[in-house]
Amino acid sequence: MARTDAIVLGAGIVGTSIALHLVKRGLSVAMVDRAGIGEQTSYGNSGVIEGSTILPPAFPSSFGALLRVALKRSSEANYHLGFLPQVAPWLLAFRAASRPERLAETARLNRPLFARAIAEHEALMLESGATRYLRKTGWLKLYRDERSFKALQPEFDLAQEFGLPLQALDAAGVQALEPSLNAAFARGVFWPQAASLSNPLAVTRAYAKRFGDLGGLTLTGDARSLHRSGSGWRVETNEGGLDTSNVVVALGPWAPDLLEPLGLKLPMAVKRGYHRHFTARGNAALERPVVDVANGYLITPMEQGIRLTTGAEFAARDAESTPVQFDRLMPKARELFPLGERVDDKTWVGSRPCFPDSRPVIGRAPGHGGLWLAIGHAHWGLTLGPSTGRLLADMITGATPFCDPQAYAAERFL
Repeated sequence: MARTDAIVLGAGIVGTSIALHLVKRGLSVAMVDRAGIGEQTSYGNSGVIEGSTILPPAFPSSFGALLRVALKRSSEANYHLGFLPQVAPWLLAFRAASRPERLAETARLNRPLFARAIAEHEALMLESGATRYLRKTGWLKLYRDERSFKALQPEFDLAQEFGLPLQALDAAGVQALEPSLNAAFARGVFWPQAASLSNPLAVTRAYAKRFGDLGGLTLTGDARSLHRSGSGWRVETNEGGLDTSNVVVALGPWAPDLLEPLGLKLPMAVKRGYHRHFTARGNAALERPVVDVANGYLITPMEQGIRLTTGAEFAARDAESTPVQFDRLMPKARELFPLGERVDDKTWVGSRPCFPDSRPVIGRAPGHGGLWLAIGHAHWGLTLGPSTGRLLADMITGATPFCDPQAYAAERFL
């Protein structure tokens, strides 16, 4: 029976970043996943490293917005009717966490992770040979009317508190940054300190290769095989059983499948999302990610083409794909940018693991010695992977954490 200092369950961007940070501390580390590196939730994302993100997503604040979602006329969100009873308690908790004072509190508690996001990525990219995928060109958020723009004042106040620069732009100012955009909006906000990736999957794989070059093992196995073995833990892999004293659960939306049989029931829900890739018509081009806030989608340049992402869908993780939001948002997206033909033949769907308070769980698993959690990163798994890796590696090795991890403890739900 093989033995290692730590096992990381999950080979997405969060798990891969944790494994790399641990092996850099001199530990023997194995990373175990049943799928390929970075091929699940980590593959389908906006590619934005949101170092300038402030406020988390919020429950619709106006009756009109809520009604549009309820009537399935909104491009921002969709739902499966049969799933609503199951997710209702989570939605109520999410609504409570969406009060303005709670959103500001969440922003402050999450800030240490976001503040280090770009620097931590850049450090790993430098040693992994992946800097060619990094764009430090910021991102644009567009607002289709003055009222929605004026509602941003609380976010602007927090940006000033955090020392984050922003540029409030009119339509002409936006088009000076992105000449291929049509003036289908009233105002824009440019966040210059955000970064983005041209190929998130390639970055995750580069981190995994660096992990391997430093002696880390990547094995195929089912995380659900985890069980107690003496005073430690054992995971069964295709190469045989593996024993360890430290296991990190970084399974994203699959974490409950492992944790609930162990008696750890945390209020995680999934928000599903979709993406497709398109050409750009003529000589149209984008330099950075662009969000149409009112319509809940993002367009961004990727190596595969212009990626168009949808808003959230509330549905069971493994339910059949229902990419109906594209029907609602495509006219708006083409009104904004000259999208051409599709360049992929399959719509990607993935599940974002979310806690109602929009904070991840990072730290010890209550009541289970040697079991560590790094789950619930919601819309920010790509952004926070390396920050999470450093923080958890600090905790596991007994180093002084770069921030107080108490805000991310699982105990807040128990």
